[in-house]
Amino acid sequence: MKGNATTLQRIDAGACMSDAVIHHQTLYYTSVTADAALNEDITGQTRNALAAMDAMLARCNTDKRRLVDATIFLPDAADFAAMNEVWDNWVGAGSVPVRCTVQGGLMNPHYKIEIEIVAALS
Repeated sequence: MKGNATTLQRIDAGACMSDAVIHHQTLYYTSVTADAALNEDITGQTRNALAAMDAMLARCNTDKRRLVDATIFLPDAADFAAMNEVWDNWVGAGSVPVRCTVQGGLMNPHYKIEIEIVAALS
């Protein structure tokens, strides 16, 4: 799935949000843990959120090597090291995006992580 430079494409748009948006060959997406994984620890939830991200990137004909920016939200700062270990193994050397991690409460109290990304389309 590719958007051209003049279109704005909303992917799976709902009443209050889209799963992703493509504009000017750029993908905007936020990944959270699937409901089935909400009882997992930060390692499991991070893996689950990254798997969902991989799926959306593939659906849009791009991949994690094309990440430009990532913002990671963690309710518990104590989870930073474990999340970072999973992230580092997933992202791979040589293709790391600009990234920041923010501690803050998430709307679902069972979420241990939320990841917002911007990626260039292939």
